[in-house]
Amino acid sequence: MEKEFHKKTLSRIINSFSDSSSTIPSHVAVIMDGNRRWASGKRMPIFSGHKAGTRNIKDLLALMIDLDISFLTLFAFSTENWDRPENEVNYITKILLPESLAENFEDLHRMGVKITIKGSVKKLDNKLRKKILDAVSKTENNNKISLIIAFDYGGRKEIVNAINKILSEDLLPNDINEAEFAKYLDSDGIPDPDLIIRTGGEYRLSNFLIWQSAYSEFYTSKVLWPDFGIMDLSEALIEYSKRIRRFGIQ
Repeated sequence: MEKEFHKKTLSRIINSFSDSSSTIPSHVAVIMDGNRRWASGKRMPIFSGHKAGTRNIKDLLALMIDLDISFLTLFAFSTENWDRPENEVNYITKILLPESLAENFEDLHRMGVKITIKGSVKKLDNKLRKKILDAVSKTENNNKISLIIAFDYGGRKEIVNAINKILSEDLLPNDINEAEFAKYLDSDGIPDPDLIIRTGGEYRLSNFLIWQSAYSEFYTSKVLWPDFGIMDLSEALIEYSKRIRRFGIQ
């Protein structure tokens, strides 16, 4: 039944793009919002919402692989999230992350997923940091899709870091343009996102990919992240297929 549903959803998306002048996006980025509200609505601990928010990723990746989407960036933990209650931060960084890695790594590796970190894992404990970096290393030659995990990431911090790198190299003002500046960001050859999806019904970027989102299409879903499945992703992609990206030209 799940395979049949997957096939029907895939066909529906492909048909939508066939009927439009748009092409399937190369890079989709997601602001995963609503874990806490999901748990609260079910009268469950906040931790349960964060755990539930890890269970849909493989299904979404499988659909994207079949659509030849090359990059998925997930906003997992922002620079501001460190200011949340200590027990919540400890759960995410000391329990949820290692559990999710242990539970999902082999499946993701088998699927051909290349794992990349955007931001920093320096604040994590040595054991977990090594496991994450090992996962990055073991999947570096996978080529079905790149999964970019934005952890301890902030768009403004990324821009400030880029400026500091430029200053350290003593570049002249006339040497700096948009293309040159972008080289100092943490993009590492990853194209700007074509589509940014935010779940949970909010309409803000929350310091996510500030530079890279200049011409991204934005889509908001009212669905809370733990409930966001391939049908919800298909709605976002079908809506994207109807858009005309003008890039300020027309």
